[in-house]
Amino acid sequence: MTEKNIQLTIDGTPISVPPETTILDAARDLDIDIPTMCYSAHTTANGVCRLCVVEVEGARMLQAACVVQPQDGAVIHTRTPQVEQARRVILELLASTVDFSEAPELQGLVVEYDCHPERFEGTKKRQPAIIDDNPVFIRDYSQCVMCWRCVQVCADDAQFSYALNFSGRGFDTLIATFFDKPLTETTCVFCGNCVAACPTGALKSKREHLLEHGIAPEQVIEFTRMKGKRKRSKT
Repeated sequence: MTEKNIQLTIDGTPISVPPETTILDAARDLDIDIPTMCYSAHTTANGVCRLCVVEVEGARMLQAACVVQPQDGAVIHTRTPQVEQARRVILELLASTVDFSEAPELQGLVVEYDCHPERFEGTKKRQPAIIDDNPVFIRDYSQCVMCWRCVQVCADDAQFSYALNFSGRGFDTLIATFFDKPLTETTCVFCGNCVAACPTGALKSKREHLLEHGIAPEQVIEFTRMKGKRKRSKT
């Protein structure tokens, strides 16, 4: 037996949706924009970044729209002062520590929400060294916002390789490999799903990286081929 649709109101507009529909999906059905960062249609929603928070009347706290399924009769507001302040602080904290230079969507949100990362002057920047341990792609975790997407697509959401995981604690938490092994010594199959899933440029094609650093196009293939040979000769 088909369950009855639930009725809710988002920003003053009523909508009827199937049970288990998230607030984010219901809002998108109404063409209401809710910003996201960790969420992707191709990965399991975990509500990690909290950028998609909304206000649900009667709820004690702001709710993550990407994972919360509203109850029948819910009244939801997506742009209240409290919601905008929460999103602004999240963006400011990230922008004060992480390099957004290759994340145009996040740059746009910083402008849209009138963010001032300089409020957190003195914040320590995340500046780990670029990891260049394979001939396929590079890892620049100074641009990583810890959205989990790469870990998810490397695991149950796509490839089932489990080459990527988390390392460290607190500010020093990074996406890494198990035991910090070079990718060539892990279960990585270099499918490229993690690069495609990354929203910020923290993971990037080696060829794109080389071109950006002035390597001539005709030299790029030879450069990566020789680097791959050197890596294999060490194993």
